[in-house]
Amino acid sequence: MQSSNPVLNRSSAFAPGHGQAYPGAAPYGQQAPYGYGGSGMPPQQYQGAPAASRPMTLDDVIVKTAITLGVVVAAAAVAWWTIPTALVTPAFLAGMLVAFAIAMVLSFSRKVNPALVMLYAAAEGVFLGIGSKFIAHWVGDSGIIVQAILATMVTAGLTLATYKYFAIKVTPKFTKMVVIGTMGFAGVLLINLLLSLFGISTGIGGMGAMGLLFAAIGAGLAVFNLILDFDLVEQGVRQGAPQNEAWRAAFALTVTLVWLYWNILRILAILRGGD
Repeated sequence: MQSSNPVLNRSSAFAPGHGQAYPGAAPYGQQAPYGYGGSGMPPQQYQGAPAASRPMTLDDVIVKTAITLGVVVAAAAVAWWTIPTALVTPAFLAGMLVAFAIAMVLSFSRKVNPALVMLYAAAEGVFLGIGSKFIAHWVGDSGIIVQAILATMVTAGLTLATYKYFAIKVTPKFTKMVVIGTMGFAGVLLINLLLSLFGISTGIGGMGAMGLLFAAIGAGLAVFNLILDFDLVEQGVRQGAPQNEAWRAAFALTVTLVWLYWNILRILAILRGGD
């Protein structure tokens, strides 16, 4: 299953707008033997799946996304309350690097591994828990965390409503633009991280004007990636992706929602200023 999200770009899956199907899928229009609850278009049979399997449904994606995000929240809470001050920086960096490494493994795996998705969620939770605690301390108000969570939920909801109401079509050109923009943004952040290791500050990851600019760009790109993720789920259900692929969709949505939350939190903190 191919995600339009650049983190999950897989050659073995359906590419929105490219007319490709899952490996072994029945020709479009042929009825699969499984039930289908999608958009009314004919379901597809995944011929290579075991006989007992069934295509993924929207409910599968919702449940698995809720589980994955639940692990992120739980790990963040544990990191917030239990990691001692002396280990904050090492744990923060470890969570970030482990989450990144696992994300890369999941991105290039033909078959998604639910255990790795959970491990990614736990590592991401550690990163978010420590990072959120630092920002809450910087502004002198832990309530900013609740504000950022609510803003993330509202933004995601409005994005979904816009995607459905205006029937946004994810074209290859749109996908290419978002992918290039996202990879370019990620490249700048990577360079900034490497420079910071040598004591060179660019302000990109800071809490000043440059940090605000890049946080706003990051939030905007996250919204565009959400649109790609929604299309990923819709196309996956429509084309009869295997049930296990719901974990890949859940991973894609988690990556984007975490990214959106982190940038919104930074925007709120920078606009409020330090205590």
